[in-house]
Amino acid sequence: MTSPVTLAGVGKRFRGTTALDHVTLDLPRGVTGLLGPNGAGKTTLLRIVATALSPDAGSVQVLGADPADPAGRLAIRRRLGYLPQESGAYAGFTAFAFVDYVAVLKEMTDRAARHAEVRRVLEVVGLGDRMHSRIRTLSGGMRRRVGLAQALLGRPDLLVLDEPTVGLDPEQRLRFREVLTGLGTDTTVLLSTHLTEDVAALCPRVVVLDRGRVLFEGATADLSRLADGRVWDADAADPLAAVSWRTAEGRFRNVGSPPPGADLVPAGPEHGYLLLTSVPTAEEMAS
Repeated sequence: MTSPVTLAGVGKRFRGTTALDHVTLDLPRGVTGLLGPNGAGKTTLLRIVATALSPDAGSVQVLGADPADPAGRLAIRRRLGYLPQESGAYAGFTAFAFVDYVAVLKEMTDRAARHAEVRRVLEVVGLGDRMHSRIRTLSGGMRRRVGLAQALLGRPDLLVLDEPTVGLDPEQRLRFREVLTGLGTDTTVLLSTHLTEDVAALCPRVVVLDRGRVLFEGATADLSRLADGRVWDADAADPLAAVSWRTAEGRFRNVGSPPPGADLVPAGPEHGYLLLTSVPTAEEMAS
């Protein structure tokens, strides 16, 4: 079965800086997490998938259409929900008016049906009691949820979410997870985040991107397995570890190559991610 989203050899540069370097990916249905440090190219990748940006090289297929073709791009956008990193919601609008405005742009022409859908998505994100509040009066987390509401309009086949949990408190993050898990298995979701706990909770599959290159693509459980036997606790940071940090218990967690007799602890996706992004590449070691 053809994947809903396919990228082959995709490249993108900005003023001489490589944002994406020959990225090849297949995104299946379900939720895929996109992890990477700042400047890894995550937002560029999401914007290309969301048809907001064109690649300089390679090919992209989204929901069976080519975004380089105007007719294909329009067909994709009709089935797409997109939450950019900066949603650009108009501060003077109420939450209802802004989401309704986006619904009009999505060609929802029947007023009664459109308003019912606007109310539905605002209820889904927990803003049913604030839908008539002006956006400028809402907290940062509430504004982020207004952005998520507009992305959910029309039950899209593809959701592209750039850092959707930024500004959300723990309770709001849990509600966001409930929203995504309630979408069903037919929706394709690409979710960029810095929070490995969101990936562990939401994403059966993960892509790790660093410096425009795909370092890992596969099951989240397999990302954890990369660090099996390579995470240990000690009374001090190990100078030979790839990365170390002090835990709440006062000991140091180390990730890398453990010494003999190390106090090993179970590995999670965050440890596999840290190994991938902290260990020097062959090119760096040779330079």
